[in-house]
Amino acid sequence: MSFESFYRDTWAEVDLSAIKFNIEQMYKRLSPHTGIYAVVKANAYGHGDIQVAKQALEAGAERLAVSLLDEAIKLRRAGITAPILVMGWIRPEDAPIAADHDIAVPVFQKEWLDQLQQDAFKKTLKLHMKWDTGMGRVGIRNKEEMDAILSGIKDNPWIELEAIFTHFATADEEKLDYYKEQIARFDTLYDHFKKVWPQPVEIHTGNSAASMRFPEDMHHHVRFGISMYGLYPSPVVKGEQPIDLKPAFSLNSRLIHVKKVQPNESISYGATYQAENEEWIGTVPLGYADGWIRKLQGFEVLVDGKRRPIVGRICMDQFMIKLDQEYSIGTKVTLIGKQNNKDIHTDELAEYLDTINYEIPCMISYRVPRMYLKNGHMVEVDNTLTKV
Repeated sequence: MSFESFYRDTWAEVDLSAIKFNIEQMYKRLSPHTGIYAVVKANAYGHGDIQVAKQALEAGAERLAVSLLDEAIKLRRAGITAPILVMGWIRPEDAPIAADHDIAVPVFQKEWLDQLQQDAFKKTLKLHMKWDTGMGRVGIRNKEEMDAILSGIKDNPWIELEAIFTHFATADEEKLDYYKEQIARFDTLYDHFKKVWPQPVEIHTGNSAASMRFPEDMHHHVRFGISMYGLYPSPVVKGEQPIDLKPAFSLNSRLIHVKKVQPNESISYGATYQAENEEWIGTVPLGYADGWIRKLQGFEVLVDGKRRPIVGRICMDQFMIKLDQEYSIGTKVTLIGKQNNKDIHTDELAEYLDTINYEIPCMISYRVPRMYLKNGHMVEVDNTLTKV
């Protein structure tokens, strides 16, 4: 392992082979006519958007999806030519930029269409019409809104309606009544759509949960997000395990200081922890500025394959752990992932923080270098701090 590309003893590892494995498992679950959008928004859920996007496409994903136009342009500038969809709203004045970069964007407001200026476009603008079948965020909700938007699209030959899509709010839950209600709402809208729009369009409705659990409900593409990274979208889906998954993300550090403290000595801000006996205390160079937030006080990490508790308040750049013995400087500390035969899973952190596993890799900040592995070998290191 080489650390020449970064200068701290904290790093994340992203297993690109796991990304490949998870995509292959998803394809085995889907019908032959259904393709995959690899969702790489939010820096690929903290894993690294460019690296994951390239691996996903290499593994068979046909398209990419992001949330922001900025994210899509970053991928284009990295040389990625595959179709890209921005799923979030963009300003109408920025639509020509999307067209210039061959990036599809959503449409769900007639007013947005009306603000587009035809003379600003050099290339055709690709649109995906978003339908709100029950998520309640954005999208058209009835036939009247659909008709208004379709009328606006028909009036503009420099606009192409490429697809329609929706998002399921409860596809990962045990009770499926609302999921079925959303399916019914989609079907009602689609029946009307087919009557007023004769041209063929693509359809993508499924997120990770819906795609894995109900492949028979899927259409031309699914949007493979959280589970592409090896995480099940909910405990319900994890219990069912429709497909096998391999987590791609792990987080590691090293001990930079080890000391013996006496009874009643305090550790960290506020003196919230006091040693009851003689104790070995280790310092780990990672803190809340790196995304290892203060609420993780009391959580555990792995040292020498043993769980050791975080003691005292987590600082901006460091935290302390109670050791079972003296360890040498440089001893590896695993915060997420496997060490020897022990494992700290992202789901465990999510439960401790009373959140969902999606949030955990997303919250690990840019200060933590990402090391990319394929078949157990390091192939790239991405250190944002040293980029010029």
